[in-house]
Amino acid sequence: MKSPEATAARWERAAQWPLLALAVLFALAYAVPIVAPDAPPLVRDLCWGTEWLVWGAFAVDYAVRLALAPDRWAFVRGHPMALLAVLLPLVQPLRLLRLVSTLLLVGQRARMASQVRLTTYVAGSVVGLLMFGSLAVLEVERDSPNGNIRNLGDAVWWSFTTMTTVGYGDHAPTTGLGRVLAVGLMLSGIALLGVVTANIAAWFISRFERDDEQEQRQTEAIAALTAEVRALRAEVARLRAPSPSAAVPQGRAEVPPPGPGGPLSSPRS
Repeated sequence: MKSPEATAARWERAAQWPLLALAVLFALAYAVPIVAPDAPPLVRDLCWGTEWLVWGAFAVDYAVRLALAPDRWAFVRGHPMALLAVLLPLVQPLRLLRLVSTLLLVGQRARMASQVRLTTYVAGSVVGLLMFGSLAVLEVERDSPNGNIRNLGDAVWWSFTTMTTVGYGDHAPTTGLGRVLAVGLMLSGIALLGVVTANIAAWFISRFERDDEQEQRQTEAIAALTAEVRALRAEVARLRAPSPSAAVPQGRAEVPPPGPGGPLSSPRS
């Protein structure tokens, strides 16, 4: 019998990619009525239903993970933003709340996916905030009497300058809800810029550390090779040195020279 932890991990692995695909579907459903305000009512109703369907899928995912958690209270305390994102649209069925809640749930699911690296997550977050921030402010500000964000180009430019904290001021929200969006986009942009800066700094530091480690390994290899060459040279010099016993071979007796009294001299008669 599988443990609850194994079952929960299996559910998370099985559900993460379908949920991320539903998030892309949510983006299309949210963008179509804003980019094409003159779309037929059937298309608008279909987009509206798709938004609720995607939010419902993420809510079911949260409920399943809560049911499979060994300690449910610890799970709730450990995921407060996910719980808020699930409950927020139920309090007031505002379209903007569905957008915020779905973005929070998608962000949490993307962080849990082991295949999604930090760089991919940050890049996706930047693009997602830029796109959804532009669509949201355009929906709020387009019909404002004193507003100057009238089309998607103005909205994208405003979102980009807001996220990068440049703030030229040529386009700015005039409604209360638009200013709330601006505050959220500014805070998110500052946070993402901090993550990007920290990620780039960490990359440079790790690169320098790898270079230092590689240089140290090369130095150690050169030192080991030098010591081995010295040992080989000493061994060769020892083998080439003459042996002290090589002058007089062992096992041969020294023969005296011939002469008087020598073994070759004949006796006198």
